[in-house]
Amino acid sequence: MGGRQIVAARRLLTGTLDGDLPEHELAAAARSVVAELGSPGRLRELIADLARGAGDPEGCARLSYRHVLGFDKLLLIDGGPRHMLRAHVWHPGAGAIGEEDIHNHRSALASYVVQGRLSMELYEVGADGDGIAADRYEESLAERSADWVLKPTGPARLRLTHLGQYAAGSSYALPAHTLHRAWCDTDAPTVTLFLETGAGRRRHTDVFTAAGPHPGAVAKVPLEVRDYLAALSDLAERLRAL
Repeated sequence: MGGRQIVAARRLLTGTLDGDLPEHELAAAARSVVAELGSPGRLRELIADLARGAGDPEGCARLSYRHVLGFDKLLLIDGGPRHMLRAHVWHPGAGAIGEEDIHNHRSALASYVVQGRLSMELYEVGADGDGIAADRYEESLAERSADWVLKPTGPARLRLTHLGQYAAGSSYALPAHTLHRAWCDTDAPTVTLFLETGAGRRRHTDVFTAAGPHPGAVAKVPLEVRDYLAALSDLAERLRAL
């Protein structure tokens, strides 16, 4: 079921993150975990274990797909309601439907940049007339599928509060409600190790777009197991060069 690296990663996740931590402490703990697991040598061995079929390839493939924000989302370890560890492979100029979206998450998150570079903007909702105009949606999951459902909730204005760049070897953590937008700002793909954690997950997230209206639902197309394992093999090969 699990290779040595998978067992060790699960032990680190549960030992560090399980419990009733306040959100700011949980986010900080998640950041330390992704930094430890994201070191190129350790992550390469974990990905290689998974690419050989260890763990739960069928279950993880069902939750792996090309995300509307423009990256390949590969689930590595499914920790149930408490933590989900994923690899994100960002492609420059992907032209995804939601690449300009500003959004938050269902739970606290942390990310470690393994290769390449991300840019990220942080926002807050502004007062009338303050900031950029955007359309606001509540995003949730469809009851009988994993598709995204987008419910329009009216106009909004957003104010930019921070712009940062995260190169390989750097990490960040965000509370669930933090509005942000991230993108690959290099000519080559960027790889990040991403962790969502915490038992108290929100029922919906907030999505803001200034790029025009979104469709009411966006389908998720999960990977076949063979495609999931091939993507992991490609990622392991990419990490060997680091």
